[in-house]
Amino acid sequence: MIAFSSLANPAVFLRLTQRVLPWLGAASALLSGLGLYLVFFVSPADYQQGETVKIMYIHVPAAWLAMFAYMVMTSASLGVLVWRHPLADAAQKTAATLGAAFTFICLVTGSLWGKPMWGTYWVWDARLTSMLILFLLYLGLIALRQTMEDSPRGARIAAIMTLVGFVDIPIIKFSVDWWNTLHQPASVLRAGGPTIAAAMLWPLLIMALGATALFLALHLMAIRNEILRRRVARLTLQAAAAGEEGGAAELLEPAQ
Repeated sequence: MIAFSSLANPAVFLRLTQRVLPWLGAASALLSGLGLYLVFFVSPADYQQGETVKIMYIHVPAAWLAMFAYMVMTSASLGVLVWRHPLADAAQKTAATLGAAFTFICLVTGSLWGKPMWGTYWVWDARLTSMLILFLLYLGLIALRQTMEDSPRGARIAAIMTLVGFVDIPIIKFSVDWWNTLHQPASVLRAGGPTIAAAMLWPLLIMALGATALFLALHLMAIRNEILRRRVARLTLQAAAAGEEGGAAELLEPAQ
């Protein structure tokens, strides 16, 4: 049994993820396939929205993962600031790209869903605006990491900025409760239980599980690639430094 603390070791992490990734990929494919079958052949059309309600099965999981990715980044940022571990930094860095992708999907599908329902692709209400701010946060953090490269100072700055930006997550979640918006209130995760019909709820939950398995698989793959990329960069620098030292030593040797 691998101790939990040993997972922070990059070598242990690489071996573990090599075994876990095929299972996550298979789970994502099976759940997504089952979910899509239920969406198109079992789940009924809404009495008001018609078939356009099926955009929900992409939009809602994307929105959930947009926020989940930022929570992963926040946890990893604490690891960077408290333990200063490079694996936490790799997790924080790679989650930003995935979070931006899922936020973009959420915004696009939300616009496509909003057009027939609201008569417009976009309104500046609290939920949509706070989600757009989350997308901009992701883009800003990605740009910051590209500018600062892999320096410890850049990792700490990105971690601090991530923690500061976390304030947007509860705003997204509770915006429909705090302000009067066009966006519908929560219908799945709520104190009184789900208000959505079971014929729609189960396909939605299965699609969300499939998307979550996909995110975890992609994130683990991205962390693996980041670890290996940093190893290659470090070895390249070491080889270059050794070559320079060898060339300097040859220059200092007396001529025969």
